[in-house]
Amino acid sequence: MATLKSRKLKSIPAEITVPGDKSISHRAAMFAGLAKGTTVIDGFLPSEDCLCTVKAMQALGAEVQPLEEVEGVGLVKLAITGKGSKLQVPSHPIDCGNSGTTTRLLCGILAGQPFTTELFGDPSLSKRPMKRVADPLGQMGARVEGQGEKICAPLKVTGGNLKPMYYKLPVASAQVKSAVLLAGLFAQGKTTVVEPVATRNHTERLFSHFGIKWLREEDAVSVYGPQEPQARDIVVPGDISSAAFWMVAVAASPGSQIIIKNVGLNPTRTGILNVLLRMGAQVTHSEIQSDGEPRGNIVVKGGELNATVIGGAEIPNVIDELPILAVAGALARGNTLIRDAEELRVKETDRIAAVAHNLRLMGVKVTERPDGMEIEGGAKLQGATLPCFGDHRIAMAFAIAGMYAEGTTTIEGTECIGTSYPGFEHHLDLFLHGDTAARPIPTISRIPPH
Repeated sequence: MATLKSRKLKSIPAEITVPGDKSISHRAAMFAGLAKGTTVIDGFLPSEDCLCTVKAMQALGAEVQPLEEVEGVGLVKLAITGKGSKLQVPSHPIDCGNSGTTTRLLCGILAGQPFTTELFGDPSLSKRPMKRVADPLGQMGARVEGQGEKICAPLKVTGGNLKPMYYKLPVASAQVKSAVLLAGLFAQGKTTVVEPVATRNHTERLFSHFGIKWLREEDAVSVYGPQEPQARDIVVPGDISSAAFWMVAVAASPGSQIIIKNVGLNPTRTGILNVLLRMGAQVTHSEIQSDGEPRGNIVVKGGELNATVIGGAEIPNVIDELPILAVAGALARGNTLIRDAEELRVKETDRIAAVAHNLRLMGVKVTERPDGMEIEGGAKLQGATLPCFGDHRIAMAFAIAGMYAEGTTTIEGTECIGTSYPGFEHHLDLFLHGDTAARPIPTISRIPPH
């Protein structure tokens, strides 16, 4: 079992560049695999989750050519040659690893294929509910079978002659929205998804990038089928969810400053900037538009943080950042309230319970609620040995908490960090040691031959 040790913050690098955006990398690989022709993806995130998506598209007939690897990060540029939207029958069940995004979006794609595919994953993925995609896809004419009432993996997806549908999401979810819209590419007519709250719109932006016709009308997103993506090269910006850890690390350190370069600034993902501004941090950004996704540099200046309330319509915009924002709440003056975040209960782990458990071990008073938590800030954090519950964001959030704790904080089971942020430990050393001599650069991730 891998462990990660964190201790008092020593230095802050002038600038840092985080790996590519996870959500965009997943979707770019899928769209490239559905297109006829070759798409070059530059800035790809070679995390375990995203590599599962690439290997899934390989299993369905796409050809993958590695083009560039970066030491300590992995394969950041690759070419994917698709054979169009009629995919080949995979010769074996597809391993989705720990990736809910791979599983749910792949269900949407497979719903339109005239064959049956089996999907499986690790123990954590096998606890996550897939009924939320199985139900609408079933109404469209596909069949998604799984384990128990929640339809958990392993899954069996049987595609059919899909019919378009008008679907109101019961809970705001970019993954469910995307699964239904992807299935809509294979249906004859207009498929519409209505969102209760706007969620991240990477799928819609990539529709435009790959030549797919779609429409947004108020809270409804529609796609017209049948359509096939057109191969087109894409550059993936840095992941703001990965940048969030360093943003909080610096925001809580008065007088400190960092520039985080080439970060995705999609408005459906920048809620963390607003939360940190409310808490008293100085956050600015410059923006350029590229490949349909805005990007730019973020400058964070640290100060004394103040408590805030995080809830309502902004929750889908910060859902992945809530573990590290909870740490920010522990470092702030006053009581921070996170509410309307029931979705955290069904992530890689129950993130509400996991965050509350670890903050208490570090000496923070936390009141856990069904939809969130209240965190009493201002306590002196104490180093502790913490589980990460197999969850990459819990592991990284508490590595940052350890920078503000007395003594050493040891996080156990940190091999899961590779699912989203290869090279995180290398970057952490910049803050803990001022250089990277203390830890060897990690092994890069590769795509094995198919």
